[in-house]
Amino acid sequence: MGFSSCSSMKKGTNGRKASGNYASHGRGRPDKKKVLLMGRSEAGKTSMRSIIFANYIARDTRRLGATMDVEQSNVRFLNNLVLNLWDCGGQDAFMETFFTSQKDVLFSNVEVLIFVFDVQSSDVQKDNEKYQSCIETGIMKYSPGAMIFCLVHKMDLIPKAQREMLFLKRKEELEHLSKPLKISCYATSIWDETLYNAWSRIMSLLIPNVGQLKLKLKKFADHINADEVLLFEKATFLVVAHHMRKEHNDANRFEKISNIIKQFKLSCNKMQSFFRSIEVRNSSFAAYIELFTANMYIMVVMSDPQVCSAAVQLNINNAKRYFKDTDQSGTM
Repeated sequence: MGFSSCSSMKKGTNGRKASGNYASHGRGRPDKKKVLLMGRSEAGKTSMRSIIFANYIARDTRRLGATMDVEQSNVRFLNNLVLNLWDCGGQDAFMETFFTSQKDVLFSNVEVLIFVFDVQSSDVQKDNEKYQSCIETGIMKYSPGAMIFCLVHKMDLIPKAQREMLFLKRKEELEHLSKPLKISCYATSIWDETLYNAWSRIMSLLIPNVGQLKLKLKKFADHINADEVLLFEKATFLVVAHHMRKEHNDANRFEKISNIIKQFKLSCNKMQSFFRSIEVRNSSFAAYIELFTANMYIMVVMSDPQVCSAAVQLNINNAKRYFKDTDQSGTM
């Protein structure tokens, strides 16, 4: 296993290491999307936001306090997308104002609603009522075209044998409550790859021209005869796009890799070091993860034992020019 050399990192003014994923007023105009993150108190909204966008590890989220009213942040994803993220407090008093005096401000121009449900909630009926109010009072009236995602969260607290059945039952209930709107449901936990799976899928639907990006990956994978090629967003390590040429029996492997590499990146950060690349090799395959553009890492998986590392590195370096315009202009 090979690692790149390390370089020092600067710290932000608040003492935390600067992650580089917050939006700034630079050249060009990135596509700005309003995202509502909602759910009742202690559902886990702020914890998942902190893990994905603020480089927290799961155990550190225990010290996070409750969200008061609404916390807004602008988060840059790649170079051409900014999430205007509204993390909405889940206490009953706040939620009442969301559906009454603040509804026109909160629910106007929403691109995505992410509603988080605690799978072990002591009052499922109240959870459903708040969600239905959100749909009927807010989304259907002010942003009927918004994409809606329901995350059934804290699934790690449920015995493995019961998880799928419980999730499918909850999914059916939520789909019924959402009619006539269509929703997507995911089972999630901050302690495994399911959180990255859900957020990767959500983000891939927001990236401008992601279809053309996938086409570029296909051409690159075909050209170098790779089994798989993936792109990860640099700060969050969410999967941006991928192309697979060889079937694999683990459908969640990308998100597992996201989770593992993100933890390794955070370990490097604690040592004031910068993660640049890693190579993993055994008798069956070789996997290369490397900083690819200003905002993306690439992973290339090869099963041909005859291909040497230097050749793969050369192909990755040559491909950077082909993908560079994606980062710089936001168009492809």
